[in-house]
Amino acid sequence: MLTLVTGTTGQVGRRFVPRLIARGGPEERVRVLVRDAERGEPFAERGAEVVVGDLRDTEVLGKAVAGVDAVVNVAASFRGVPDEEAWAVNRDAAVELGRAAVASGVRRFVQVSTGMVYGVGRGRPLVEEDESRPGGQMWGAYNESKAAAERELLALGGGTEVRIGRLPFVYGEGDPHLAQALNWAPNWAPHQRLHMAHHADVAQGLLRLLHAPAVTGPVYNIADDAPVTTVELYQLGGAEVPTEWATTTDPDPWFGIMSTDRIRRDLGFRPYYPSAWAARDAGAL
Repeated sequence: MLTLVTGTTGQVGRRFVPRLIARGGPEERVRVLVRDAERGEPFAERGAEVVVGDLRDTEVLGKAVAGVDAVVNVAASFRGVPDEEAWAVNRDAAVELGRAAVASGVRRFVQVSTGMVYGVGRGRPLVEEDESRPGGQMWGAYNESKAAAERELLALGGGTEVRIGRLPFVYGEGDPHLAQALNWAPNWAPHQRLHMAHHADVAQGLLRLLHAPAVTGPVYNIADDAPVTTVELYQLGGAEVPTEWATTTDPDPWFGIMSTDRIRRDLGFRPYYPSAWAARDAGAL
């Protein structure tokens, strides 16, 4: 089995690929798509094939998917990029990659998405059947473009099976995401909750989506068991908890809180780190 992975130099991809390579046996091969050869060297040293090129180049996509059995599309443009770039990478390039996969006879396409596509909360944990409801202070081109990519990929047809993994806030193993969250935390209510997943559990979920022979999905939430509050974010970061915003209220207490019942039931997913506190105690932050 030959698996192509995109987005391999981002925070998720650079931690996922080594786990994918380590899991594989003699018949398992990994190919990565990178924008320059130097950034592909660490993967080549681990035994991965390296294709150099831009995800937005359709000619490169044909070369990248040639002979591939499965694709894991981790690539994304997120924070701080122009809206045009978010749409170009998150939707347009993802859909073109899906089309190239269909044309090349790829059997399985795993699209890495986000729980932010749900939009506003529902007064309960979000389930995979919930439609996207735009709104909230964090809604924007990233959410819209990822939601659009999901819809278009699922509608591709052909012989390629599309599976989608929706991620929450991802952290761990030196990822600066957790520290960066303290920059936004002053705008949140003290009791506002953030659903999270450690990189080890993101990789676990994606590997299960990649290798499971059959799913009832095709969409699966991947997250831990215990969302943390804003106060806990400060504590995890070793920062002093401010007192001046103690009366701030949370306008949407269920925003981003996802049910993991489906992935637990269908694919046997159990987080290695059920909470960020467990990761901290294990020295895995």
